[in-house]
Amino acid sequence: QVQIVESGGGLVPPGGSLRLSCAASGRITFYAMGWFRQAPGSQRELVASITRTNITYFGDAVRGRVVISRDSGKNTIDLQMNSLKPEDTAVYYCKVVAPSGDWWGQGTQVTVSS
Repeated sequence: QVQIVESGGGLVPPGGSLRLSCAASGRITFYAMGWFRQAPGSQRELVASITRTNITYFGDAVRGRVVISRDSGKNTIDLQMNSLKPEDTAVYYCKVVAPSGDWWGQGTQVTVSS
């Protein structure tokens, strides 16, 4: 069982920044961790992910505006999002890829609005 705790969502004006954090329980090193998002009526999509060897992947919609970092010792990742747009509004989910399978957090709402 992997437990995931997400934090950092909220309301931010267009052009603003936000930092999301995800902490996963467990003494093992996960294969990868990342953030996905889902807006109403849309499919869940990749925001950014990072492997245990620090290879990073970014969604096309956010490339150049987000930075993902990892603390392997604590099994945590941070997502720094900059130059936020109204279309970034969504529920953001942390995903952990572990030897036991894929695990998802409950989600945190990010709203970009003036």
